[in-house]
Amino acid sequence: MTKAGSKGGNLRDKLDGNELDLSLSDLNEVPVKELAALPKATILDLSCNKLTTLPSDFCGLTHLVKLDLSKNKLRQLPADFGRLVNLQHLDLLNNRLVTLPVSFAQLKSLKWLDLKDNPLDAVLAKVAGDCLDEKQCKQCANKVLQHMKAVQVDQERERQRRLEIDREAEKKWEAKQRAKEAQERELRKREKAEEKERRRKEYDALKAAKREQEKKPKKETNQAPKSKSSSRPRKPPPRKHTRSWAVLKLLLLLLLCVAGGLVACRVTELQQQPLCTSVNTIYDNAVRGLRSHDILQWVLQTDSQQ
Repeated sequence: MTKAGSKGGNLRDKLDGNELDLSLSDLNEVPVKELAALPKATILDLSCNKLTTLPSDFCGLTHLVKLDLSKNKLRQLPADFGRLVNLQHLDLLNNRLVTLPVSFAQLKSLKWLDLKDNPLDAVLAKVAGDCLDEKQCKQCANKVLQHMKAVQVDQERERQRRLEIDREAEKKWEAKQRAKEAQERELRKREKAEEKERRRKEYDALKAAKREQEKKPKKETNQAPKSKSSSRPRKPPPRKHTRSWAVLKLLLLLLLCVAGGLVACRVTELQQQPLCTSVNTIYDNAVRGLRSHDILQWVLQTDSQQ
């Protein structure tokens, strides 16, 4: 079997039974589409092509049974390398691999594996062993699959642990938010109650002030005379005294006038006048009536004796 450039002709012309051996002129152009169109090509040899990476759609070649990637410069395999579920033989000799993708654990059909001459992680290198013969390569495939399954379980456990931590953190955050919202609701409720109480007190105060305002005029009306008499106790007597003196003066003046008229009617020549005659008659009758009174007669006698 000879190697030919991938651009030098049809891949079907290079297919030898179910084996296809390719020598790539472009290190970054693995003809995945053409390879996928060849389902009978179950054996693929890409060794000695100085490949540094494999294209992302390479893992779509699920019909591959044997794959030789030895003597290249691969630093890592695609993350979904485990999609090659029919792969039984895998040669990764002399590359630059340090670890394998976790999906490697899905290669349940893998029976043969060679990882020699790779700068593998110490744990992975110990698991892989020397792989110096057919038996050791078969053991390598079995042990590496078991190891990768354990790594997958550990990673899944770690992922679940992180998810649980995230869920717990989210629950705590939600609980904290609920507590905060409840506290805010309680605060708003308390503020509302305080505002209601304040308004009630203001209303009661206004109502009490209104009642006091309604009672105040009555009290002032009832207390007005008292307040006047208590505030000015000596002013009314002078007014009454002045008024009494005026009345007394008027009576004295009237009495003097009557006395003067009476004297004029009894002493002067006017006693013969009709008016004076009537006045003298009234006076005589009054004197006789007063003399007939015992007390007055006693007073008059006392005066005459003195």
